[in-house]
This record gives sequence, structure tokens and C-alpha cells, in this order.
Amino acid sequence: MVRLSDLHDSEAEHLRARADAMPRIDPGEWLTPKPMEESTVAIVSTAGLHLRSDAPFALGALDYRIVPGDADWADVVSSHVSTNFDRSAFQQDPNISFPLDRLREMAATGEIAGVSNWHYSFMGAMPNPALFEDTGTEVGRLLAADGVDVALLVPV
Repeated sequence: MVRLSDLHDSEAEHLRARADAMPRIDPGEWLTPKPMEESTVAIVSTAGLHLRSDAPFALGALDYRIVPGDADWADVVSSHVSTNFDRSAFQQDPNISFPLDRLREMAATGEIAGVSNWHYSFMGAMPNPALFEDTGTEVGRLLAADGVDVALLVPV
């Protein structure tokens, strides 16, 4: 991730203005979760990941793609369209933006109860998170229906 101080002044100012214009999201009601060793965990990422057989994400996409818990990395691609998104880390280790192997390891050692059968990926680089209210609510319902206790949010 680049620092604003590393950018040209006009680009840094543009990004500061966009950040200042984002709506404030107040914290929700605090919940006391189950212990992690009793929890099923899913990933929700904004890396624009999907299976090769899925339609790629379009610029400004508000929809999501489902990534199966048993997905083979050879079948997972990124169609994230931001010019500021550096794909090299994902290409070297997909767990950078979608730590599925790390969750599998944690389940194998008993640190978590299990890994969800389904995970979700959105397109990142969206300046107005309120636009995701409908699809975010839908994914929340799907996670609950799948018995997921914890969603690991991986913003990219």
C-alpha cells in the first residue's frame, strides 16, 4: 500500500478529499462471539477474486462472487480493475488477499472449529460503502444460513 506522502501532491489531495467525503459508519451493537475454537470461519474479501468460470468483475461492480471452501488456487483469478491495485503479491501467494490455506491450517490444529464451505469476494476500490448495503445484507444472510460464526474481512 502506498503512503499519501509518496504520491504526487495532487493525487494525495484527491485521495484525501475522497476519504473525507465518505459517509461515517457508526459501530454496531457489540456481540460476544463464540470462542474461536468453536467457530466456523468464512472469508469476505474485496480483492475481486472469482473462479475462472465466473464472469469477471466490472468497474464499479456491487455484486459478489462465491469462492468454494475447497477451491484450488489454479481455478481462482482476480479481475480487480483498479490501476492502483498491485497483483504481484496475490500472484506469489493468494493467501495475501484470501487466506484460505491459513484457515485450513487453523482448522487442522483446532484453533478454529472449521472453515466455511463458501466464501465471498467483492470488487474493492469503491468510495461509497453504503452502496453495498443490499449485497452486504444478502451475503450476511447467506453466511448465517451456512452456520458461519465469524467472517474474516480482508479489505484490499
